[in-house]
Formats: sequence, C-alpha cells, structure tokens
Amino acid sequence: MKTKFTFAKELIRQAGQFVKEHMTDSYQIEEKTRFDDLVTSVDKATQDFLIQHILEKYPDDHIFAEENNVRHPISDGHVWVLDPIDGTVNFIVQDEQFAIMIAYFEDGVGQFGLIYDVMTDTLFSGGGPFDVYANEKKLAPYKDTPLELSLIGSNASMFAKNYHGIHDLVDKTLGIRVYGGAGISMSKVLSGKLLAYISYIQPWDYAAAMIIGEKIGYRLLTLDGQAPDMTTRQTVMLVPVSKLETIQKYLT
Repeated sequence: MKTKFTFAKELIRQAGQFVKEHMTDSYQIEEKTRFDDLVTSVDKATQDFLIQHILEKYPDDHIFAEENNVRHPISDGHVWVLDPIDGTVNFIVQDEQFAIMIAYFEDGVGQFGLIYDVMTDTLFSGGGPFDVYANEKKLAPYKDTPLELSLIGSNASMFAKNYHGIHDLVDKTLGIRVYGGAGISMSKVLSGKLLAYISYIQPWDYAAAMIIGEKIGYRLLTLDGQAPDMTTRQTVMLVPVSKLETIQKYLT
C-alpha cells in the first residue's frame, strides 16, 4: 500500500503541473446541468492523464471519475476516485482556488486520500494506515474549539436560504466562509481553519476528505448523520466527531 500511496502523491503533483501548462491555452468551456455547472477541456484532459497513468501502473484497478461518465462501484475491488479539477469556475475566472483530488478504495474501504491545491502547491494526504500531512507538516487531530470561536464553510446558496438550518448554525459562530470548491473548503477543515463544511456534492467531491478526515477526528456524513451512499449527489457535512451532536442541534 505504501508503494501505491507514494505513486498517487507523485501522480497528483504531475497532474497539477499538467494543469498549469494548459491553463493559459485557449481551452473549451461547456455547460453540464446549468450555466454555472461548467467543465473545460482541461478538466477532461487532466482526467485522461490521471486514468492513463493509473491503468498503466495498475491495469487491474478500476476508476470512478467525474467526467465522461466514468463509473465503477466503489465497493467492487480496487477503485480510484478522481476529481480532475474541483472548483472549475474558480479555475476559469480566478486561475486559483481549485484542487485535484484522488481517493483510493479497496472493496469499499478507504485506504488514502489526496487533495492538491494546485496554485499554492499544497498537498493534503493520508488516511487509512497513513498519517495526515499538508506537504511536510503533520496535521494534528481535531482540537476542541467552541462554536463562538469558529468559522463554518458552506455552499453560498444553501446558507442564504437557511437550508436545514445552516444559517442558524452559522449565527452561533464567527461567520461563514465560501471558497467555491469542496476540495479547498474541506482542506481548510482538515487544517483547522474551518470547524465544518456543508454542501450538496458528488462522491468525487468528498471521497478524499472523507478518508483523510477519519484519521484525525472528522466524519463525512449526511445532515441526518448517515454515511453517504457514495453513488449520488447528496447534502453532506465534514465535521469533527466530537462536535457532531452540537452541530446537529441546529441542522433541522
């Protein structure tokens, strides 16, 4: 497993370099479900880059990825979950605040996750048998912090509409932060800069953070406290286990 984890860390940085080399190209932008749900030719090319290298190294493994309907059940065998560019709108408009994410499962059990903030060159990695690091800094388990001294990350629309009491929860804290991408947001939870993150997202958006977070005192759950189904888009939260009961009091 250590060899595969080392390979994944090297590959995700190579993919980041691939993105940097192509982000100034005249790339194509397409709408998926609506005008603000976008994919670029760089997203697709980066996913192809990742898949090619994984299957060259591990031809018997499987892929579950965001683009081009590449799907394989996470519970079935050795499965890599890929998000080639998480935060595509940020990538298009800001040239920053986007991430590449990889998660690896064996028979449904998460072995490691990686979240790579491309433009700051910060790699969050670990989970399963591996300690959690941000580059060379080992991340400590969650240290209890009162709500009134914490920040919450959330989908902006869900916060504005007080979806399931998210606004009520934020009112008990120092405020909300919106970064426009699940990977960047959840990396800030893992590093202690946010208490929790809540959004309506897909398995490739949360798989890496779910595996990493479990190693240092966090859980990725639906708002009613259930494990996500790992197949569909769901409203989920990444929260400290020790704060789950407190947070759920506000999430009606």
